[in-house]
Amino acid sequence: MVAVSETAVDLGDAVDPPSAVVGRLEAFAGEVLAEAMNRPVQLVNGGLYLRGLIEQGVRKSLEPLVERLGGEADYQSMQQFLADSPWDPALVVKAVAERVAAEIEVEAWVLDDTGFPKDGKDSPGVKRQYSGTLGKIGNCQIGVSLHAVGSKGTVPLGWALYLPEEWCKEKARRKKAKIPEEVAFATKPQLGVELAVRAAGWKIKKAPVLGDSAYGDNTELRDQLHGEGLQYVLSVSPETTVFPAETKFTAPEPRTGPGRRSNHPRPDRDPESIGALIARLGEKQLKTVTFRDGPDGKPARSRFAFVRVRAAHHWRPHDQRWGKTEEVPPREEWLIAEWPKGKSEPTDYWIANLPASTKPGRLARLARLRWKIELDYRQLKGQLGLDHYEGRSWLGWYHHTALVTAVHGFLTLERQNPNHQRPA
Repeated sequence: MVAVSETAVDLGDAVDPPSAVVGRLEAFAGEVLAEAMNRPVQLVNGGLYLRGLIEQGVRKSLEPLVERLGGEADYQSMQQFLADSPWDPALVVKAVAERVAAEIEVEAWVLDDTGFPKDGKDSPGVKRQYSGTLGKIGNCQIGVSLHAVGSKGTVPLGWALYLPEEWCKEKARRKKAKIPEEVAFATKPQLGVELAVRAAGWKIKKAPVLGDSAYGDNTELRDQLHGEGLQYVLSVSPETTVFPAETKFTAPEPRTGPGRRSNHPRPDRDPESIGALIARLGEKQLKTVTFRDGPDGKPARSRFAFVRVRAAHHWRPHDQRWGKTEEVPPREEWLIAEWPKGKSEPTDYWIANLPASTKPGRLARLARLRWKIELDYRQLKGQLGLDHYEGRSWLGWYHHTALVTAVHGFLTLERQNPNHQRPA
């Protein structure tokens, strides 16, 4: 493994001297890079890149990073390592997740996306598109990400670069950005499901998937997560339609004669929007719940409605019995609505497939837990240069995000040890 010099390390109020910090970083790099990188030069450059990300310096793109490392790093070798070297970034993210998740008491997985502002048109996936990071339409890339959040920290579980449809069709542009031929168009929800399913196969604790309405309103995403055995508490818009739990589904009467027959169960009423349903039930349905929420960890109180419903989007035969498929009604789920005191209507709605026995306090906490994603983005971008990659290589973007994830994981573990505690 690369020898690391005792240069200044940007870790704030360090208790240990720099030599101790870089020694632990070197050991951590050996753990999380080894499976992905089987060549000595890859391990050397990987260790150097991690140290370059963690050291003092505002800009974490390759050129200033190499300058900070002095004569230890060769720019051409580092550029090839980042943009073209055939090591699998997903293996680095997996190793970091399996090492860190066990230490942070995971409560949920959060699905989100973030913008990477860019100049020009050659960076893979770049276009003028809406970015929540920018708060407007701008020239940027969009990265979909999944994060495990816990009471003692967070850790990214995966990254996926969104490739707009026009990029998928332009062969010359794809070739210039070195986008693999097998990469096809996928929506952000589809990319999110892929990340969640992949992480579910790792040696980490599974937890309910959280996400905003851009993901929760996507019925296919909810169906796929449920089909993979993953729980979710997803924000949805008030226009989402459901059947109340008391809805009865009955099979149609047998019919004779020509024509197609259907055994599809029919509801005894029309679906209604969740906004209309909660308004019809009124404030008498509300429960005041106290739970810990927010960055300060102090108890929070709010009023919630917890109603059992069945989603009204299309359903498919999925109950296998005695070698044949039977058509059954849509699954029963939780509808959660937050209706703060003094408000004329609810402010937020969620759909959750957690068991009917789940306690209101847990449902409310999970519904409100998504804010922790901001802790990841704040450090990943503000301190570690997640959005500083300036290369125009598809693989380079994935390599950079994986290595930033590794440094983030190292800092998370550093904060767990009171003898060398670091600032958040």
